[in-house]
Amino acid sequence: MSEERGARERQAGTGQDTAGEAPPGLLAHRVPDLGALELLLAVARLGSLGAAARELGITQPAASSRIRSMERQLGLALVDRSPRGSRLTETGALVTDWARRIVEAAEEFDAGAQALRVRRDSRLRVAASMTIAEYLLPRWLLALRAARPDTAVSLLAGNSTAVAERLLAGEADLGFVEGVSVPAGLDSAIVAHDRLIVVTAPGHPWSRRRRPLAAEELAATPLILREEGSGTRQVLDAALGGLARPLIELSSTTAVKAAAVGGAGPSVLSELAVGEELASRRLVRVPLEGATLTRSLRAVWPTGHPPVGPARELLGLTRSNA
Repeated sequence: MSEERGARERQAGTGQDTAGEAPPGLLAHRVPDLGALELLLAVARLGSLGAAARELGITQPAASSRIRSMERQLGLALVDRSPRGSRLTETGALVTDWARRIVEAAEEFDAGAQALRVRRDSRLRVAASMTIAEYLLPRWLLALRAARPDTAVSLLAGNSTAVAERLLAGEADLGFVEGVSVPAGLDSAIVAHDRLIVVTAPGHPWSRRRRPLAAEELAATPLILREEGSGTRQVLDAALGGLARPLIELSSTTAVKAAAVGGAGPSVLSELAVGEELASRRLVRVPLEGATLTRSLRAVWPTGHPPVGPARELLGLTRSNA
């Protein structure tokens, strides 16, 4: 028993576990850092500690201190110093050959990581629900282009459900939705606020109303609506208790607006989308009471994976313009 205890104590004293493996991190204490190895290579190439220090942008005393520290760490004499310059010892020459391989491997590692960063930062895939894609995103992307002129942006436009699906499938880097809640599996940040309003063509009887429209009458009237799954439809259904009645269902805000302008019937649309039509009297706003049609517009991304690179910058731009 005493022999077993002695063996365990000797193993503890050498820093090894019972399997004879080095504890994590021990290698980092035995191997000099890359800066020290680069200095050693520069001394070997230039034959002077002072010249090596100048090449690496450090002082000669700092270079001497780093070499001495490396020699203490390794327990080896690496450099002979004399008034005529510095030269490697035989041991130093051998260590330098090994150091060269380490530094070259580190340079390859850095080049590969840089290539991945460039590939990531040179493109941005954005998925956005229709109202945001049509009326807000162009301004944000213009600001992003000024900040990152080399970033290529692709836009995937669809309803809020489709945006969530794209993000969760890894087909987009950042999304924007306009529904009443955050889709499952996504984190979010509010970037703007919006309000839905009831609109109709000037010839419709509602355009001449003197009293606000009641929510019950709106729910009982067939409307030109966005399709199910869109943020606009989600907000309207929530406000009317799921009672909105479709006269026509269309998959874009522009199509819904065109149908309403053409007199097909009343509609409920984002205030962002109809400013021009209201100003030119091609559409008339109908006051509404008894229903709240405000909503938050959100940037979204997969839970636990916050935006990075140009996606993060675009998110910052949307917040600053909110």
